[in-house]
Amino acid sequence: MSSKNNIKTLIIKIGSSILSGDDLGINSARIASLVYHIAKLKKTIPNIVIVSSGAVASGFKLLGFPSRPQDIVDKQASAAVGQARLIWTYEQAFAQYNINVAQILITKDDLSNRKRYLHARQALKRLLELGVIPIINENDTIIVDELKYIESFGDNDNLGALVAGIVDGDLLLILSDVEGLYTADPAKDKNASIIHKVEYINDDIMDSAGGSISSVGTGGMKSKLQAAKKALEAGCEVAIIRGMEPENIEKFFKEDNVGTYFYQSASSIKKRKFWIGYAAIPKGTLIVDDGACKALNNNKSLLAKGVTGVIGKFQAGDVVSIINQNKEIAKGKIRYSSNDINKIMGAPSSEIYNILGYKVSDEIIHKDDLLII
Repeated sequence: MSSKNNIKTLIIKIGSSILSGDDLGINSARIASLVYHIAKLKKTIPNIVIVSSGAVASGFKLLGFPSRPQDIVDKQASAAVGQARLIWTYEQAFAQYNINVAQILITKDDLSNRKRYLHARQALKRLLELGVIPIINENDTIIVDELKYIESFGDNDNLGALVAGIVDGDLLLILSDVEGLYTADPAKDKNASIIHKVEYINDDIMDSAGGSISSVGTGGMKSKLQAAKKALEAGCEVAIIRGMEPENIEKFFKEDNVGTYFYQSASSIKKRKFWIGYAAIPKGTLIVDDGACKALNNNKSLLAKGVTGVIGKFQAGDVVSIINQNKEIAKGKIRYSSNDINKIMGAPSSEIYNILGYKVSDEIIHKDDLLII
């Protein structure tokens, strides 16, 4: 477990519920308080990135809606107006401490493209070198999926985990509407107690997670645990603290009994595999037999003979999902097109050339291009 005092790159995820006031508009006073504590951290932590929700929550009241709109187009309009207000508020608050901020709006499709993913990494790294605090949000104005609560990034918890992987983060600090992870859902069980340290996120930990208590956010505790798993695999530790009291940020770095701190002793996955598993959008699906499933879990490559079905159309070089018994077990970068896989599936590698008239490799997905889910 790394020391809280040895953090070089910190990602702070701030949820909509933290940024919203009692009247469901933007809470400028709380943002000012958050910025005060973040600016203090900046004196000892050179690289800070903020992943901020709140565009829709900031905008719908400005447009005259009495509550968060349900219509997708109204949500998009609220996000467009709200994002402008949100970044302006951050900019004004950080200016008091002579800290520049940068607005970055991205979609999962942006990060799914390997070149754009690397370009985003380069841009973020350069901003951090210049002392800027990037403020990142999903582009809600053009992304319909997240607004409908269907998987895109899913929510900004998962976006925060991806950003942690992009910038080689040391700690992802999630500011939540609850104190941290509890032994049971505190909204339902009055005897639930907070868990301050978690080394491994297993099924029991996932089952203990409750939902969001917020009316303006999209993510609950299970989403935060899923994000934590991704960040941990990227080598970035994770903490969940209650963000309603911004002073908890400073307390967390001084005390051991604030929030929940996630860490693991296992080594992180390679950056390329992190992109394959969590940033890239699969273009199709391979169905594999039990023998192939066992081989993949033993760090072997995927061969054509283990494939029993193909779903969708994809080209060589695309990322595909791999399923066994109706469960996704891995994602990988494919070396043959869907048309070719349909011809060679079930065949031994020695027959690929005879069937296709060419052969790229014995493996249809090499183990170096594959991430077990």
